[in-house]
Amino acid sequence: RLEWARGLDVRQVTETDDFDVLYWVGCAAAYDPRIQKIARSVVQLLNRAQVRFVVLGPLERCTGESARRIGEEFLFQELAHTNLETLHSHRIRTILTHCPHCLNSFQNDYPQFGERFVVKHHTEYLRELMDEGKLTFPESSLSTGSRTVTYHDPCRLGRQMNLYDKPRDLVQAVDGVDLVEMEHHGEDALCCGVSSMMACNENSRGLRLQRFDEVNATGADIMLTTCPKCVAHFECLKFEGDPRHDFEILDVVSFLARQVNSRQ
Repeated sequence: RLEWARGLDVRQVTETDDFDVLYWVGCAAAYDPRIQKIARSVVQLLNRAQVRFVVLGPLERCTGESARRIGEEFLFQELAHTNLETLHSHRIRTILTHCPHCLNSFQNDYPQFGERFVVKHHTEYLRELMDEGKLTFPESSLSTGSRTVTYHDPCRLGRQMNLYDKPRDLVQAVDGVDLVEMEHHGEDALCCGVSSMMACNENSRGLRLQRFDEVNATGADIMLTTCPKCVAHFECLKFEGDPRHDFEILDVVSFLARQVNSRQ
């Protein structure tokens, strides 16, 4: 669970008690090479802002969010109690995560066991760092001039968590970027197709194709989102060679880290 951090300055919770926030990496970023890039980008920006953070490393387990959604309540509670014991033993109170599904567990499921934490999505936390002047982006980061991007609202983060503005604020903080909205955005955004356990059927593929048509209608070079499941499921069509997939798919934090690294 720590292979994704190879070569990065990442401390584990067992190595120090001098930290302010726990970065909850999640299963996708631990094991999926596409999503590992998101975790690495989060770390790069946290280090840039000199945030004192730690990770659980091998102590981290799945939050159990997907297990509960499909009715495996016993498995969910087993995972939840294991995680809560770990968090208690290291006196964790503030948690940062890039995954809306992990965020949902900590904010809405775990309090049912009498546990509440300060939990923030990475776009919330990075926006706070930006407002405090701890995180800045170089001027003229986009060396090729104005770049058109569009933003896909994940269902969990948008309609459930009501987080619409902060991801967009971060994108627009980059000099030279032009954010263009798709036909369906905000509360009206289309699902990536993974919700309701229909990720592998034809209805799911139809949703993604419709979303791709909307992206192309904006003229965007990049479709941004803020959910690892959205990134993974949209990228599935890349392997099918669909001609509508002529744009890049990135998490917002990967886009931001790219701009910082391009000017170093």
